[in-house]
Amino acid sequence: MHLEAFVDGGWERVAAGSTDADGRVAALAEVADTGIYKLMFDTASHFGPDTFYPVIEIVFLVTDRAGHYHVPLLLSPFGYTTYRGS
Repeated sequence: MHLEAFVDGGWERVAAGSTDADGRVAALAEVADTGIYKLMFDTASHFGPDTFYPVIEIVFLVTDRAGHYHVPLLLSPFGYTTYRGS
């Protein structure tokens, strides 16, 4: 999984990480600025190459640099959901 920032009309990778046994990434990155960010998940590496969603992208807006941004991805072989956690 990796984190990208939308900068000057394009995406730039700012961090990468792997989930632990609990499915969490402890500390992916400090957000340097407000703006648009994208989490990209390689779900095919978890479910296999025939999974319906081989890659999941979650695009979100950071409006407060000091805020805590917990972005859970609830995943199954044929669906997913996400939300801003606390």
